[in-house]
Amino acid sequence: MIAEKMIFAATSDIAGQVRGKSFPAAMLEKRLRRGVGWTPTNVQITCFDSIGDSPYGALGDLLLVPDPAAHVHVDFEDGTPPEDFMLGDIVTLEGDPWECCTRSILKSALARLKAVGGLRLVGAFEHEFHLKGPAGASRPSYSLAGYRDRSAFGSTLMAALDAAGLEADTFMKEFGPDQYEVTIGPSRGVAAADASVILREMIHATARRYGEAASFTPIRHPDGVGNGVHIHFSFEGADGRPATYDPQGTHGMAPKTASFVAGILKYLDAIVAFTAPSAISYLRLTPHRWSAAFNNLGVRDREASVRICPTTARDVDSIARQFNIEYRAADGAASPHLALAAIAFAGAQGIEEGLPAPPATQEDLSLLDAAALAARGYTRLPQGLDEALARMMANDIVRGWFPARFCEIYRDHKLCELRHVAAMDAAARCAAYEAVY
Repeated sequence: MIAEKMIFAATSDIAGQVRGKSFPAAMLEKRLRRGVGWTPTNVQITCFDSIGDSPYGALGDLLLVPDPAAHVHVDFEDGTPPEDFMLGDIVTLEGDPWECCTRSILKSALARLKAVGGLRLVGAFEHEFHLKGPAGASRPSYSLAGYRDRSAFGSTLMAALDAAGLEADTFMKEFGPDQYEVTIGPSRGVAAADASVILREMIHATARRYGEAASFTPIRHPDGVGNGVHIHFSFEGADGRPATYDPQGTHGMAPKTASFVAGILKYLDAIVAFTAPSAISYLRLTPHRWSAAFNNLGVRDREASVRICPTTARDVDSIARQFNIEYRAADGAASPHLALAAIAFAGAQGIEEGLPAPPATQEDLSLLDAAALAARGYTRLPQGLDEALARMMANDIVRGWFPARFCEIYRDHKLCELRHVAAMDAAARCAAYEAVY
């Protein structure tokens, strides 16, 4: 059968879906200059393929311009067509960043961090997911038996990640039934979010080749185990040296790191609308799920929204290279670019405000009432997407980080998503999201 070699130009949109257009590979040089056509109202296509209220209507034209730095070509050597796609930026016909391009928004957040703090962000996304297929009985958590069930899958996936230019790290059987976790090495700047998108697509592509399907749904069943996305970050200074750690700082945080973390915690109840953006995300963000429920910092505490991760090094320089912070109130319904942008904006705001180092909690905050939480500076995170959107819209500072109309467009997109699942019970909602993520 004759076949034209094709490349897919892709964007990770505000629904956390990877959409775009393909073109013949022979036209690559042209598409790098001129992109492929894109439609503004596409931004309002929800994860369920409904269309929210759009300020654009049927009007307007845009360009999706692929980035050669985010080109993935992976041949699985099984007779199927290679995976060949390029992430890119959505721009106006004049070449300016479009107001709803998640990748461009992340670039603006990273530029603000550099401007106010002189820092470059280094990050990695740690993903949990589950596989749906003929693997038999679910195996014990973290077990060799559980790994053995999908060892062929894991081996192929690691090879695919390497071929895609990522630093494959670990693959393991997680706690939940048929749940697995994959970690990769860190990347700098926008490439960290690009790597998250590439990782998810390689997992989907590998599962398909094994006759299975992978899902990054935030939670599979109301009483089940959630799939988190843990976003690890650290910083480099203008000289390229690690800038996250200070042995004299609070919990080892350098002053700017401490202010960055304090900014996240201060604005967490508003930015969680971007990092946990589904109707079922908030079933997972509850106490005692090893998730996140309050705007608290923890040291080696997997119930904290933001966690200082342990290091294994002994000398100061090695500790500085290892030292990193983990944001835990995120899941696979979020665009990695938009989630990381919200974190970077909040952290940069904390640096700009000169916020002091936050204390780390050493207690179960769920035992405190609202008054006691407030007295200690803690807030219960929103308990539904509607509440999260309301807090985001009520916060003028958070809305001011983004292009002028973006937050309203984002809200309307998510309200359309909520209408789609409004009549469903919790189990049906979980099933609906499992099917699309």
